[in-house]
Amino acid sequence: MAGAGVTGVDLNLVVALQALLEARNVTHAAAKVNMSQPAMSAALARLRTHFGDELLHRVGRRYELTELGEELIPAVARALDMAETVFGQRTAFNPGASSRHFTVALSDYAITVLAEPLLAALAARAPDVTVEFAPMPAPGSDMLSHLMRCDAMIGPLGFDLPGQRSVVFRDQYVCLVGRTNPWLRDGALTLDDLAAMHHAASGLGGPDNSQGDRVLADIGIERKVEVTVHGLLPLPFAVAGTDLCAFVPRRLARMCAGELDLVEAEVPFDLPELVEAVHWHPARAKDPAMLWLRGVFADIARGGAPPSATT
Repeated sequence: MAGAGVTGVDLNLVVALQALLEARNVTHAAAKVNMSQPAMSAALARLRTHFGDELLHRVGRRYELTELGEELIPAVARALDMAETVFGQRTAFNPGASSRHFTVALSDYAITVLAEPLLAALAARAPDVTVEFAPMPAPGSDMLSHLMRCDAMIGPLGFDLPGQRSVVFRDQYVCLVGRTNPWLRDGALTLDDLAAMHHAASGLGGPDNSQGDRVLADIGIERKVEVTVHGLLPLPFAVAGTDLCAFVPRRLARMCAGELDLVEAEVPFDLPELVEAVHWHPARAKDPAMLWLRGVFADIARGGAPPSATT
């Protein structure tokens, strides 16, 4: 196999390389590791420059590996096995005796849903384990590299967040307004109402912030956005005491509705579901501590008791 230096090559490129060598197709490789197709195309371009080889070349209507690409398959598999060994070097994880510090990136909204059950699980089964809730990276940033720097990321499905993943919880968007909003009639808003009234909308706070906001654009209504906030958590507070409306997840709406005198308005169309999942870097897949943490999230998804301290 032709030699190549490793200076400047990060682990994420190795993950992308393995996906490309296995899938032999940029689109399928991107789906395999939950990357966007442009991000995978950019990774392939960097890999071709690094190796001085096409790695994949078109033959008729399909792609085949070059000779070097074929030779790289076992070496890449060994490299990722070694990475998993490094990140999972603890042969066992005893949560009851561990002082491990976990970093979990998630949105302000996800914190409102997950903080209580997660901290309760840690207190019950891993009293010396600590957790840091880090912010989600800005849209357009290198998500896979960010995922490498934290233990897990909680984010919505459908937005090409990278890594391996499993669903933690589901929610439904609702339209939130003040109880005395003059546009509200018999608890409902029409399409004409939503087109005429002013809205509060979420800005640069992560992909789950845009899913509810874009629903009107999808049915051809241009909103009049009067207030923009960063994240989902401020939206109910932006609506309170005003004639505005906002689309927010139902869990968040119900946490705030009573104190802020808000109600859920009926609208004449289906609002999207929000599915939040825990994502982790493939190199951390076999880390015993991460297996345990993912077990805690899986248990939260089921709504049961936290895993035992010895699992």
